Amino acid sequence: MQLSNRITTLLGDGHDGWGLYLKSREMIDAGIPVIELTIGEHDIRTHPDILNAMHKSALGGHTGYAAVPGVTALRQAVAARVQDRTGVPTTIDNVLITPGGQSALFSSHHAVCDEGDTALFIDPYYATYPATLRAVGAIATPVAAHARDNFEPQAEAIAKHAKGAKSLLINTPNNPTGVVYSRATLKGIADVCRENDLWLISDEVYDTQIWQGEHLSPRALPDMAQRTLVVGSMSKSHAMTGSRIGWIVAPEEAIEHLSNLATHTTYGVPGYIQDAALFALEQGPPLEAEIAAPFARRREIAMRVLDGQNVVKHLPAMGAMYLMLDVHATGMSGEEFGHALLDNEHIAVMPGNSFGQSAAGHIRVAMTVEDGVFGQALERLVGFAKGLAG
Repeated sequence: MQLSNRITTLLGDGHDGWGLYLKSREMIDAGIPVIELTIGEHDIRTHPDILNAMHKSALGGHTGYAAVPGVTALRQAVAARVQDRTGVPTTIDNVLITPGGQSALFSSHHAVCDEGDTALFIDPYYATYPATLRAVGAIATPVAAHARDNFEPQAEAIAKHAKGAKSLLINTPNNPTGVVYSRATLKGIADVCRENDLWLISDEVYDTQIWQGEHLSPRALPDMAQRTLVVGSMSKSHAMTGSRIGWIVAPEEAIEHLSNLATHTTYGVPGYIQDAALFALEQGPPLEAEIAAPFARRREIAMRVLDGQNVVKHLPAMGAMYLMLDVHATGMSGEEFGHALLDNEHIAVMPGNSFGQSAAGHIRVAMTVEDGVFGQALERLVGFAKGLAG
């Protein structure tokens, strides 16, 4: 029996970029202590008050089938949050609740791409992007954003690929680079989308983690609300990664059809998880600031460690929970450096090429361990790089 071509070619060249992470997990399982600076998982757990709300809802009986588009009160809360932050009129009819941001990405591309359509995405990218696009039958096409441009995509580069394409996927604040796209960059992206009749899918799951600049949702730009689907999530803003709760904000017609898709795929999100998400959103910005605070502190620690040396170069993270570090001076690729760092220092990072060719020669460091451990790990990383560079 033969499996489908679509499922067996999801990874393209067969490399998913997670080899170094899996190696670190094997070392840990073997009893070797490793400092993991790999995945974007908070080192604090979901707030006890959110868990209590989830527990109360489950005990109260909200354990059966929940409404597929989402619990009305939660959709209203998401709509109000988005409208308040963007100034764009948003109602419950613009919101679909999804099982996390990844599901929202998959569904959004199903909504706008047919089999064989070209779907653009920015390189560097979150590791799941290419396979997500292939999974819906689209032709995943990267558009390079370069370190010399602060890893912000240039309108001219997108325009070269836009003719005949159907969609463009962007992510700001950005994983893996930590860059927050400027207003000028987003205006350029919007211009290309309008000129080439592209759908824009905007992954904004890090919108509460801004250290420098401002977050601007492209949905708020002129004539963009009707061609933009925004992906949101509780994972990063409220440390609810395992709860799998997110949303899509989109034009009403798109949400109507996306609800049909959800009915025939995920069949919604458990009601007690939705109730917990509603409780979390009702706590407002103070809780979001509490969740974001450790990463703001660790960014300052990183600045102190990295400034004043020129072996490990960096662009100061403007948002999200990551650092993108340039290790070209060591004479190694990002992957070679990552393996050497793990073998010699027992510190695990992600090689930049896990996130696309534009990040080759870099490593991504997740700021996801306790402050003191993080600072020491970064100092050891820099010292190791200096030794390699001579």
